[in-house]
Amino acid sequence: MSDGNENSPMQFGRNEAGNKGPIIPKSASEALRPEKVPQPPKRSRKARSQMVIFLNFLMTLVVLLTVAAAVTVYYAMSAYEAKGPLSANTNFIVRNGASIVEIASSLERNSIVSDGRVFRFMSEAYLDNDTLKAGEYEIKAGATMQEIMQLLKSGKSILYSVSLPEGLTVKQMFSRLSADPVLEGDLPADLPAEGTLRPDTYKFSRGTKRAEIVAQMAAAQKTLVDQIWARRNPDLPIESRDEFVTLASIVEKETGIADERSRVASVFINRLEKNMRLQSDPTIIYGIFGGEGKPADRPIFRSDIDKETPYNTYVIKGLPPTPIANPGRAALEAVANPSRTSDLYFVADGTGGHVFAGTLDEHNANVRRWRKLEAEKAAAAKAAGTAEETPAQP
Repeated sequence: MSDGNENSPMQFGRNEAGNKGPIIPKSASEALRPEKVPQPPKRSRKARSQMVIFLNFLMTLVVLLTVAAAVTVYYAMSAYEAKGPLSANTNFIVRNGASIVEIASSLERNSIVSDGRVFRFMSEAYLDNDTLKAGEYEIKAGATMQEIMQLLKSGKSILYSVSLPEGLTVKQMFSRLSADPVLEGDLPADLPAEGTLRPDTYKFSRGTKRAEIVAQMAAAQKTLVDQIWARRNPDLPIESRDEFVTLASIVEKETGIADERSRVASVFINRLEKNMRLQSDPTIIYGIFGGEGKPADRPIFRSDIDKETPYNTYVIKGLPPTPIANPGRAALEAVANPSRTSDLYFVADGTGGHVFAGTLDEHNANVRRWRKLEAEKAAAAKAAGTAEETPAQP
């Protein structure tokens, strides 16, 4: 206790150690000196274990890799769905057997995608068990990698076409297929039989082989002939599919007018039933020129009508040994179910069609009219110096 004397040299309280006792005054320098901080506790042996250190490293590495993977996936997805670098529509060809690595590299090389690796890895993830189809594709300007993948996956490639009209011979069809600049490969070394290829317009993608088109044509014609033959009039004087196609080929070559085919067919059916010669000009031409066909500016002469060939129906009776062209559906249908008429003759009417007759007198009158028209044409040709022999009269 204080005795009330302010000058008392001794004061009591808690010293530095926290114990009761006299308070020992400090100098200014001692008061400013920092007190000692207690030492941290020593790490346990468990914390210092190499295994724990290694596990901590692995956890850190996993976290870093996860973050890096997430960033990479985000970048790849963003790039995969982003607008592409293509500034204008372009065609891109995927060859048969091309791997996705080759396709991705080619896309990047042609500046269609910005990063071939992104296209490859992201497409593989999307494709699962599907593949990118061979063909030629039109890539739109600015197409994303995902849109390009979907297009190549769909197989919706650019389609070209080759038209093979009714009435062409096999040789003439082969000539057109050979000249097509998009088709590839050789034609079959052996010509298919005349009449066995279906006339039509065939669509195909770049890289299609010519032999594939020929096989498609043959299969289509067989199917068509079988279907129509099964629906034929059972009273036809035709004994086989081959004879059926042969007569259809003659009808095909005689007229290109749809409304006439059935009536032209009836003329030939009536003649066969009466054991009359068919007397068809196209059979004369095939007997002379074969599958090559008659030159467009070459008329039929009287000497041609008298020329003996296996196909000349002015000379032989019945049908020729093979078809003379490849008939289409309309000609086949006309022969299978011809019009019911008594017609035995027809002759050109000078306008692209024909006039029909059931008797020789009617036919002769029609022929006289036709001769008048042809005489006028022949006179004009003779004046021009283009005729070397008088064209035949029907």
